[in-house]
Amino acid sequence: MRNSVIVGFKRSPFTMARKGEMVEVRPEDILSQTINSLINETKVNKNDIEDIITGCAYPEGAQGNNIAKIVSFMTGMPEHVAGMTVNRWCGSSMQAIHDAAGAIAINSGNVFICCGVESMTFIPMNGLAYDPHPQLSKDNPNVYMSMGLTAENVAKKFNISRKDQQEFAVNSHKKANTARELRKFDDEIVTIRHGDITINKDGGIRPNTTQEILDGLKLVFDENGTVTAGTASPLTDGASAVLVCEEEYAKNNNLDILARIKSTAVVGCPPELMGLGPINATKKALQRANLTIEDMDIIELNEAFASQSLACIRELNMNENKVNIHGGAIAIGHPLGATGSRITGKTASLLKKNDNKYGLATQCIGLGQGIATVLENIN
Repeated sequence: MRNSVIVGFKRSPFTMARKGEMVEVRPEDILSQTINSLINETKVNKNDIEDIITGCAYPEGAQGNNIAKIVSFMTGMPEHVAGMTVNRWCGSSMQAIHDAAGAIAINSGNVFICCGVESMTFIPMNGLAYDPHPQLSKDNPNVYMSMGLTAENVAKKFNISRKDQQEFAVNSHKKANTARELRKFDDEIVTIRHGDITINKDGGIRPNTTQEILDGLKLVFDENGTVTAGTASPLTDGASAVLVCEEEYAKNNNLDILARIKSTAVVGCPPELMGLGPINATKKALQRANLTIEDMDIIELNEAFASQSLACIRELNMNENKVNIHGGAIAIGHPLGATGSRITGKTASLLKKNDNKYGLATQCIGLGQGIATVLENIN
């Protein structure tokens, strides 16, 4: 059996869309600089790369024209290196990793750059030409429900209070700020250069966030609800990339193996409760790995919203001390196409650094899906 391993992880700073430090940086530049750093650090032979698989939720405008192949030119790849853009919305770059693992399993390559990018400054939420299908909108309006309303639905279904959501958000910022102060992000963040400007830190971490500050925020999606901008992940610009290789190739070429991909899963769920996608995706991935949630030492759960994160943690009986130990998307940010490879790469990196055995990366996906990856430290 041909196993897949993660041998490198890099990401750009994640900065606020429309008002952050990377508002003038094109997504192709953010991604290509991230990939260059990954190549330079791992020292993988570019001639061995089969494909660049790039996740992007809105592959249009500056993110269009098959951005995966575009960045192959910008990073000086040999002509034979292919490029493919994949779209599983928020799960796009985790799907890129799954696609590479599948290709490796059937001997369709040994080395893959699996990455993701989203500039929500250049391409706003819902894209440049939002056009829902008229008949489907009438027959099943839940399909096109705003993400915020789905978060409200989850909060109501699981009786998750505004106070609990805000406590979760406060903790996300605290954990992320502590990690930044302890320089836990230094080896993963790439310095992005744009003219005379350099960007080398995340822009959304707010260490002074408190319950009292969040109490003052207006309800955004439902005037009788509980979800505010402070308990949602912000619109973000950023990119991330991991290097996925066949295990024996990695060993033979002295690459630093972070973790083996143990199992993967995707699943559908009701679109109006899309935030619950990680529940069944995680159960499926754990079953395929013949493991339990208690076996997981590191858990990276994308924090699209505090309400859905708490629902997943409670329904899966996750140990909160293992979840997002360096903070999550509410603090760090959620550039849609880049999050999957960030949290998977982060899980792999933490397994290696902390000498843990098993890790889980999982996220919800708009329109009603979930995706999950189980990793194993084989060192």
